[in-house]
Amino acid sequence: MAEMIADIAFPLRLSFQVAAWATALTAVVGVALAYVLARYEFPGKNVLDVLVTLPLVLPPVVTGYYLLLLIGRNGVLGQLTRALFDREPQLVFTWQAAVLAAFAVSMPLTVRTARAAIEGVEPQMIEASHLLGRSRLATALLVTLPLASRGIVAGLVLSFARALGEFGATIMVAGNIPGRTNTMALEIYNAVIFADWASASVLVAIFTAVSAGFLLAAGRLGQEVRR
Repeated sequence: MAEMIADIAFPLRLSFQVAAWATALTAVVGVALAYVLARYEFPGKNVLDVLVTLPLVLPPVVTGYYLLLLIGRNGVLGQLTRALFDREPQLVFTWQAAVLAAFAVSMPLTVRTARAAIEGVEPQMIEASHLLGRSRLATALLVTLPLASRGIVAGLVLSFARALGEFGATIMVAGNIPGRTNTMALEIYNAVIFADWASASVLVAIFTAVSAGFLLAAGRLGQEVRR
């Protein structure tokens, strides 16, 4: 029993670490994208919307492949790193790469949920803020986002749950390295491959309970937003 707990302790900790960092990135980038898509009209808006939403419908391994084209040794950032710093990129096959994978596949959930919440803010509240002399940025930070906060938090909760269970994109860019990049989803895969049903069952039970809790929380927040 003690050995099994030791075996699953690292993937549990890493999964929550990766999901937390991915959600933090989503809170900044995803909410900003949601605000732009909800409040502005500009050329290419539909294209941006499609690009942001694509990871929801693409197989995660495809998203992982695109990430490799971006951060891999011969990718855009890899070549840029060699050109600017004269050294090889060190991002692929690290837990930070797992964060980027989780961020890429989970961010659309926050963008779509937060966008709907921001669009639901009454225009009169925004106009009143402008009449009081607040800038667009101040209005966004002090009026729009606080009024849409429950929807935004619901989206972030869903993104965290999705990031926690990311598998396909993660294995593409971070690999499946024991003690380094083996998240819960990867450890479940490993346990099944090696017929370690006890560890697999424990991880699956934890995974299911945590995911159900996050879904319940997101659903409750969503109901409060619609009231």
